[in-house]
Amino acid sequence: MRGNTVAVCSPGPQEVQQMVREQYTTTTEGTHIQRPENQCVYKIGIYGWRKRCLYLFVLLLLIILLVNFALTIWILKVMWFSPTGMGHLRVTKDGLRLEGESEFLFPLYAKEIHSRVDSSLLLQSTQNVTVNARNSEGEVTGRLKVGPKMVEVQSQQFQINSKDGKPLFTVDEKEVVVGTDKLRVTGPEGALFEHSVETPLVRADPFQDLRLESPTRSLSMDAPKGVHIKAHAGKIEALSQMDIIFQSSDGMLVLDAETVCLPKLVQGTQGAASNSQRLYEICVCPDGKLYLSVAGAGTTCHENSHICL
Repeated sequence: MRGNTVAVCSPGPQEVQQMVREQYTTTTEGTHIQRPENQCVYKIGIYGWRKRCLYLFVLLLLIILLVNFALTIWILKVMWFSPTGMGHLRVTKDGLRLEGESEFLFPLYAKEIHSRVDSSLLLQSTQNVTVNARNSEGEVTGRLKVGPKMVEVQSQQFQINSKDGKPLFTVDEKEVVVGTDKLRVTGPEGALFEHSVETPLVRADPFQDLRLESPTRSLSMDAPKGVHIKAHAGKIEALSQMDIIFQSSDGMLVLDAETVCLPKLVQGTQGAASNSQRLYEICVCPDGKLYLSVAGAGTTCHENSHICL
């Protein structure tokens, strides 16, 4: 391809007049005007190796454009781009819907996460799963952390509700509340409480023994209206290394049974006036200590009062 050429020369006085005449001359068909032959011609344009470089550059741009267009089409096809979303991710009026399993490499911020009606929601991680709740200032107000060895909950209050919304288990800084009708401990060692426990009833399973034990400290049972201890099909044992104290401030201590057996009471010396039926009377020292004295025609407690010393 050759460049366009134009006639350029340095006109003289006569040539200027000739140009003026040509400008204002109206030519008709068949009229021929002779032009001067001695004109200076200069070539203007791109030719030679410059033209070839330009064509090569345009061809390279065209190839890059085609490659980019092909890559764009390939990415759209591989990522499953569509007007409603990308791949398994769908954009709906309620938010985002994600089908199948998904992996998040960075934190996920969402207001609500729920599964489909016919499937369960599974959160899985190789290290731990952490769920944080933040306020408007970005501070963490609640945290649930599921690790390989421990489940940690950090909040002002932790509460488990039933499907009807009834609180079943509530924990805060002051107390732990169990809202169920029955709390059952099935461990072989029972339940260990470092402090007091408040409950209206403590009961063992049928045909099982109930033990209330304090290995190194004292055990006390208090109630504003009374403490009832019942064994419907067995016996009641109270064992202590030191003292067992039954105290009533306004009432009395009643032992209501067909037989009351005190086998290890201290027995006083048997006098000459004792009978052969081995009858004894129970005597009480000023400090409340009990001892036995051989029964006689009258009381014999004073004869064995040295036991109280």
